[in-house]
Amino acid sequence: MKFLFTTPRRGMLLVFTFLLTLPFMANRAMALQNAENQDVRNLLSLAAQQAAALDYDADQMQGLLRNDVSWQAHATLLSSVKEHVNQLGRTTAKLQAQRGEASTWQQRGIDRIVPLLRELADNTTAAINHLNKNQARPVSGGYADYLDDNADVAHELSELISATSQYGHSRAKLEKLEQRIQPST
Repeated sequence: MKFLFTTPRRGMLLVFTFLLTLPFMANRAMALQNAENQDVRNLLSLAAQQAAALDYDADQMQGLLRNDVSWQAHATLLSSVKEHVNQLGRTTAKLQAQRGEASTWQQRGIDRIVPLLRELADNTTAAINHLNKNQARPVSGGYADYLDDNADVAHELSELISATSQYGHSRAKLEKLEQRIQPST
């Protein structure tokens, strides 16, 4: 009889223990979901550098509109823009491949980068196609619009990636400080 009496008690104790630990397990799962992925953090830092280079290129391209330079000067700078877009595209592909292991806020950043980069690539391709067809008058037609759009998108993309990367660095610092003030158990 003693065995039958203790089994339900043990069962109740296990259920009670489980119910008490459930909130802690949920908090742990949430913490893991929001934990920063170091590889993604490093890729975001690289992407921020690449986006800054694109931002600079976009400003340089707009400067060409104000000066009477040859189509070759436009082609050279557009080639640089294209290479920087491709570099950032490769980094973004790596970010997308690691998206499943990224924290929630890193995933949101990745999701916002992709459409802006796609728009930047489309505008760059359109500008290159326009320049190839209009070498005698490179700044004619919608060319200036492509470059203005590229500058706007490059600025927005650079700010977004930089802010996402800075958020990660700030969050890591905050977590370290939080650990320092936590009482030891």
